[in-house]
Amino acid sequence: MERYGSYIGGRWVVARDHRENVNPSDTSDIVGLFAAGGRDDVDAAVTAAREAQPGWAATSPQTRADLLEAVAARILADVDRLAELLAREEGKTRGESEAEVRRAAQIFRFFAGEAVRLTGETQDSIRPGVTVTHRREPVGVVGVITPWNFPIAIPSWKTAPALAYGNTVVLKPAELVPASVIELARIIDHAGFPPGVFNVVTGSGGVVGDAIVTHPGVDAVTFTGSEAVGRGIAVAAAGRFAKVQLELGGKNPLVIAADADLDVAVDCAVNGAFFSTGQRCTASSRLIVDHAVYEPFTERLRARMAALRVGHALAPDTEIGPVVDDRQLDTDLRYLELARATPGASVHGGDLVERDTKGHYLAPAIIEGLDNQAVVNREEIFGPVAGVIRVSGHDEAVAVANDTEFGLVAGICTTSLALADDFQRRSQTGMVMVNLPTAGVDPHVAFGGRKRSSYGPKEQGAHARDFFTEYKIAYVRP
Repeated sequence: MERYGSYIGGRWVVARDHRENVNPSDTSDIVGLFAAGGRDDVDAAVTAAREAQPGWAATSPQTRADLLEAVAARILADVDRLAELLAREEGKTRGESEAEVRRAAQIFRFFAGEAVRLTGETQDSIRPGVTVTHRREPVGVVGVITPWNFPIAIPSWKTAPALAYGNTVVLKPAELVPASVIELARIIDHAGFPPGVFNVVTGSGGVVGDAIVTHPGVDAVTFTGSEAVGRGIAVAAAGRFAKVQLELGGKNPLVIAADADLDVAVDCAVNGAFFSTGQRCTASSRLIVDHAVYEPFTERLRARMAALRVGHALAPDTEIGPVVDDRQLDTDLRYLELARATPGASVHGGDLVERDTKGHYLAPAIIEGLDNQAVVNREEIFGPVAGVIRVSGHDEAVAVANDTEFGLVAGICTTSLALADDFQRRSQTGMVMVNLPTAGVDPHVAFGGRKRSSYGPKEQGAHARDFFTEYKIAYVRP
């Protein structure tokens, strides 16, 4: 079985200890053995990144753009293999995996353009003869810590802007899904990036992640993952005045208005709640339905949900892949049992599924009969489970949608422009969808939420420069 080391200073480092990468569709299939890195590896990676950063920052924008474009081209040239690898290690269906790989290429291509579009400002001082200039400069060494649910897209949307703006990177992928990032490192290496500009250390969050966050040579940390871990990162980063960017949890509402097109509404709900096995921070985990259409909507939703094919991620007829691992499956089942034990609740679906291979297969589920205060409607489950909440009208729907500690994304299905506009204005989230699933965003558009969902500058699009660059202001009198 192939063993993989970390990528530090432009070379592959042999590891002493390794961790198995297990296929959630077939637990007898081991994707590979990946390095269980330590603090020494992080220190070596940070040292390499600090040594490389001044030269990389001084590289012309066109050179950085060309290298990022080369990465995009190499990803697209190898879509089939990368998608199959992603499906094996994370459990996304083959189609979803291919879409994610293509998304990674789109991100690198977009930031190839951003590398040559970075602009500053010039203005007159209030003092005669003095000019003031504003310019953006790289932050320095950026620590990148990524989750398991998007094994190549999220590493790409953090790495590409960091590199485009002249920073160097030390990246720790999620321990469950290191293979896609190792392939990304190979692509970046083959593209010709200077040694030390991009480094990868695989291993646990408690060791490698903590070492990155607390390392005095790391100038900024960008993290996507759980709220509890994010809170610890924020405290540690603030303690040494490092820049920090956090994308955390969500309990996203999708409102089904009384005038909604029910075909559109069911499509949005099924996609948002169950695709990618519900393992998206943007998933529609609360379906808030006007009482006027509650029965016809839920009837159609249950029928569509029951017809979804759960199976091996690489099987051509699979619509819902496995849960990522046994721990997440246990979490999903625990919430479903809690719901079943709650008076008034009705659980549809949510059964374990057997297939030809042993995997973490769970039928999607909806929980009816509970209000917005129920635990299953308050806490992020991160699985193919959604609560359905009945409301008496638009104002109550908006109030229930906003009644959460999270604020990533919200959606509404309606045929009324007035209701759509009102919901956009009153929604306490960073993103709003109208007649679209709550999950699914564009690579050139800012991404981020409010409340406990996000902290720090937005990700993606041109707004990424707010985190990955620093302003320098100069006053000049000739």
